[in-house]
Amino acid sequence: MTDLLLKYFRTKQQEVQSEKVYDTQCPFCSMQCKMQLIEQSVVSRKTFKTIGKDNPTSQGRLCVKGMNAHQHPFHKDRIMHPLLKVNGEFVQISWEKALQHIKEQFESIQATDGHDALSVYGSASITNEEAYLLGKFARVALKTPYIDYNGRLCMSAAATAANQTFGVDRGLTNALSEVHHTRVIILAGTNIAECQPTIMPYFEKAKENGAYIIAIDPRETATTMLADLHLKVKPGMDAALANGLLKVIIDEDLVDEQFVQERATGFEEVKEHIDSLSLDEISSLTDVPVEQIRTAAIKFASEDSGMLFSARGVEQQIDGTHAVRNLLNILISTGKIGKKYSGYGAITGQGNGQGAREHGQKADQLPGYRSIENEEHREQVAKVWGIDKDELPRKGVSAYEMFQKVNEGKITGMFLMCSNPVVSNPNANFIKQALKKLKFLVAVEMFISETAEMADLILPTSSYLEDEGTMTNLEGRVTLREASRPCPGEVKHDWEILCEIAKVLGKEKYFPFTCAEDIFNELREASKGGAADYYGITYDRIRKEQGILWPCPDIDHKGTVRLFENEFAHSDGRARMLPVSNLSEIPKEKVDEEYPLYLTTGRIVSQYLTGVQTRKSSALAARNFESYLEIHPETAKRYNIEHNNLVSVTSKRGNIVVRSKLSEKIRKDTVFVPIHWAEAQNVNLLVGEDLDPSCKMPGFKVNAVKVTPV
Repeated sequence: MTDLLLKYFRTKQQEVQSEKVYDTQCPFCSMQCKMQLIEQSVVSRKTFKTIGKDNPTSQGRLCVKGMNAHQHPFHKDRIMHPLLKVNGEFVQISWEKALQHIKEQFESIQATDGHDALSVYGSASITNEEAYLLGKFARVALKTPYIDYNGRLCMSAAATAANQTFGVDRGLTNALSEVHHTRVIILAGTNIAECQPTIMPYFEKAKENGAYIIAIDPRETATTMLADLHLKVKPGMDAALANGLLKVIIDEDLVDEQFVQERATGFEEVKEHIDSLSLDEISSLTDVPVEQIRTAAIKFASEDSGMLFSARGVEQQIDGTHAVRNLLNILISTGKIGKKYSGYGAITGQGNGQGAREHGQKADQLPGYRSIENEEHREQVAKVWGIDKDELPRKGVSAYEMFQKVNEGKITGMFLMCSNPVVSNPNANFIKQALKKLKFLVAVEMFISETAEMADLILPTSSYLEDEGTMTNLEGRVTLREASRPCPGEVKHDWEILCEIAKVLGKEKYFPFTCAEDIFNELREASKGGAADYYGITYDRIRKEQGILWPCPDIDHKGTVRLFENEFAHSDGRARMLPVSNLSEIPKEKVDEEYPLYLTTGRIVSQYLTGVQTRKSSALAARNFESYLEIHPETAKRYNIEHNNLVSVTSKRGNIVVRSKLSEKIRKDTVFVPIHWAEAQNVNLLVGEDLDPSCKMPGFKVNAVKVTPV
C-alpha cells in the first residue's frame, strides 16, 4: 500500500512540476531587455514567470510591460489561421487559398493599374531580417517604389537631423555606459521614466556622481523630477529655446573655438544669425525665464563633458528636424561630441526603431543606410540581389503621403505588416476614409487591430516568443532575440510569409531563405561598405559578445562604441551647422478663441504604441483601462471641467471623449492625451496632416483644441 501511495504522489508531482523556459527579449521599447519566460504547468493550469537576464544595455532590469509581455501571445483573441473577409465577415481559410488569393489580387491590380499601384507599409517592431526582406520584397517581388513604415512617425526627425549634421544616424553616438560619468545632461522632450523605464538607472547614477540634469518639457513628469533644472517650454518653441541657449554660449565666450574651427562648418552663419536675436524675445516666445536659459546654457557649456538626449517631444513637430539640428548646434559649439562622456542620443521609440530604419523600409533607402537615388548604391545592392540596377524602382513617398495617394486612386493595393495606421497616423479619419478606397488590403497581424479589421485578408504572424532574429537597440547595439517557442496553430513568421508570397508571384529565386540567419547573412553582404555596416556581425559573435555596436565592417572588428572621435561621416569629415529661425518657416497651428489650448500627446508606462498588444494584457489594462486628458486645475475651472469627468476634446479635424485628470504638473495653456487608445479615444483624430518638409514627420505635439464637459 505504501509503495502504491509513493508511486501515486510521484506521478502527481511530475504533473505539477512540468516546466518550459523560453529565452527571449522584450518586444516593446528600444532598450530590448533580455529575459526568460518560465511556463509552468500545474495539472491543467499554466502559470508564467518572467525574469530579467543580464546584458550590456539593461543589465537584467525589466519594467512592468516586459514583466507582462507574455500575456498577449497567449491571449484567446490571437489569430491562428488566415482569415478572408466574405460578405463583411472573416472566415478561416487555408494558407494555400490565402496565397493564391494574394497572387490573383496583386496580379490583377498590376495588370489594370500598373506596378506602382501596389504599396507596402512596414513596421519598426519587426526584426532586422524582416525589415530588410520587406524592402527587398517591395522592390524585387512587387517592383513598386511605394514602401514606407510606421517609424516615419517616430524617429524620422532625429534621424534626418543626425544625417544632415553628422553624416550618419545611430541612436546614441556613445554607449550608455558613458552616461554614468558625464558632468551635465540635457533631456529634451523625453519622458524616459515612462517610455524606457529600464534606462533610468543610468541617469540616476549620473546624478549620484554629480551630473547636473536639465529637462526641457511642457509637463512635469517622472523624468523631469530627476532634473536640477526644468525648462517648461511652450509647445512648439523648442527650436527657439535652443537659439536662446546658443546665444548665451556665444555671448559669454563659451564656444569651443578649436573644435568648431577644426571639425565643423557653418558656425559663422549660425553666429551671425544668433547675434541678430534678442534673448528677451526668445524668453517671451518660449515662456522660459531669461535666468533659466542663462543657467542652463552656462552650466552645459562650462562642464568638461556633457550629453544631450532628444525624443518625440522635440521631434514630432513639423519643424522637428530643424529643432533637433539646433540642439546639435549646441553640442558642436561646445565641442561635446565624439569624445569620452560627451555625445548625442536620440531615444528610439519602437523596439527596433534603429535597425528597422537602416535596411530598406524607408521610401528612399536601400540596406546599410544607402540611398536609392545614388547610382553607386543602387549598383551595389542590385548585385547582391541578383538583378540589374535599372530594375530597382526609384524613391517612393512617406507613410502619410502613401495614404494620400491611396485617396487619390494612385495606389489601389496595400500589403500591411505589423502596423496599425488607422490609430497611429495623424488625421486618423482621413486614413480610414482612404483605406476604404483600396481594391485589396492584406494585413499581417497577431490580432484583429483597428486597421486589420478593414483588411480583405489577414495573415497570422508569430510573436516575440516564436520569431528569432536580430534587433538593434537604442545604442546601435545589434542583439539576437532567441525564440524557442513553436508557432501555434497555422501561424507563420513574417519572413516566411514574404518568402511564400514571393514564391507564388514567381520570384522564389530571390527569396530562397530557410531561416532568419540566412536572411541576416545576405543583409550583412548588402550593408557592407554602407554607413550602417553590419558585415562583421554574425549570430555566433552576437551570442558570444552579447551584442555588437555598428558599424562593424569585418569579422575582426570589435564594433564601434563611440562615433566621430576623429571625423564625422560627411565627405570632408566635418559636422554641418545650420542657422535655425525662432519661428518655424512652416506655419504651425496656433491657438485662438475657438481652439484656445495646445494639445500634446505621448506615452504612459503601462501601454505601448497603439495598444494592440498591451491592451490584450489584463495586468497592463488594469493599470490604465481608458485614455484621459491631463489638464491644469485653473484651466479646468475656466472651462467648467471637474476631475474624473468625461470631457470632449475637439480640433479642426475631429473630436474624442476622454476622462479628465486634473494636474498642476502641466502648463495652463496645454493639455495632454496619451496615444494608446482607439476609436472614440484615438487622439490622432485631432492631429493635423501638415508634415515636416525634411523628414515628413507629422506634428503630433502641437495642435490647437478646445475642451468642454460632456
